[in-house]
Amino acid sequence: MGKQNQLLETINFLIKKGFTNPEVGIVLGTGLGNLVHEIDTEKEIAYADIPNFPVATVEFHSGKLIYGTLLGKKVIVMSGRFHLYEGYNAWEVTYGIRTLHGLGIKNLLISNAAGAINLTYKKGDLMLIEDHINLQGNSPLAFKGANSFGNIFVDLLEPYSKNLNQKIKEIAQKNNILLHEGIYAAVLGPQLETRAEYRMLQILEADAVGMSTAPEVIVAKQLNLPCAAISVLTDECDPKNLQPVNIAQIIAIAGEAEPKMIALFKGVIEFL
Repeated sequence: MGKQNQLLETINFLIKKGFTNPEVGIVLGTGLGNLVHEIDTEKEIAYADIPNFPVATVEFHSGKLIYGTLLGKKVIVMSGRFHLYEGYNAWEVTYGIRTLHGLGIKNLLISNAAGAINLTYKKGDLMLIEDHINLQGNSPLAFKGANSFGNIFVDLLEPYSKNLNQKIKEIAQKNNILLHEGIYAAVLGPQLETRAEYRMLQILEADAVGMSTAPEVIVAKQLNLPCAAISVLTDECDPKNLQPVNIAQIIAIAGEAEPKMIALFKGVIEFL
């Protein structure tokens, strides 16, 4: 089955299941699943039950699509995302974004957990992504027939919507939430970076590093879908003083910082 037919089958299945006329799509990152409790949920379906959908394999990603109302808007939430490090290809990693767009979302909000490369940022802080560096070694637009989904030579002058970012900054200010603005470096993973790699990322002037988001944003841009992304900074990546990584602690810090991220997402959804 060709990619277009595959996608169409997925979209038609979800429409029949009642995933109709959504306005906002939301992708929830590692340890950041609690926004779903704020939604008046109407439909919920496991990825494993959706035709052609990849299945999230990371233990702290729940792997389901949730449809409902949040602040009077119809939203679809991807609770759990896909990563290249799970063995998926770039098409599969971004399949959810193409599905949400096919269902009709007008705006996309993305969250992730990331390491702070900028040493003035602290764990538990939030960073609004203003730009990214894709170090994953591939592109979700580099496949045969990709131009049937839109222009493959996508202009990434403004990958993150200035309009959405401005609104998020205003909401942060109004709610006294410290919100950095910076550059996200997307790496393949799943291993964490060496000290030498952290030094390289500092030289590249990245402010945070993670293993997702960039492919999703590139696809959103191909589809002319405005998006904004927030990183929850879960660890400090100081090459001169590197500590062993504790994944449980990273998840705990994501959970502590999550209410601030939820407040920002709710604020921007209200405005849309």
